[in-house]
Amino acid sequence: QAQLVESGGGLVQPGGSLRLSCAASGFTFSTYTMRWYREASGKEREMVAHISRDGTFRNYGDSTKGRFTISRDNAKNAVNLQMNSLKPEDTAVYYCNAINSRYNYWGQGTQVTVSS
Repeated sequence: QAQLVESGGGLVQPGGSLRLSCAASGFTFSTYTMRWYREASGKEREMVAHISRDGTFRNYGDSTKGRFTISRDNAKNAVNLQMNSLKPEDTAVYYCNAINSRYNYWGQGTQVTVSS
């Protein structure tokens, strides 16, 4: 049974940093593209960051480019999101996503709140 479990969310002040982690199990992690999405209250879910199966290609949403960094460790079945220079508008539930040509898995989400 495929499972994605996010961790690392919490409350942080503007300008601060957080590191989200996503632990994968129940599927062949290295064969999946991994993404982070977020969903703010009253808004549509948006892609935050994307990393290819071997980690050589990364892409970011316009609002997070230059501040967020996605990475993965295929040996540990994990993907991370380093978030720096956080802003109040980064407040959202952050979701880990694993996708290939056949399957699409989601985690349960972790809340990130940026507030003073």
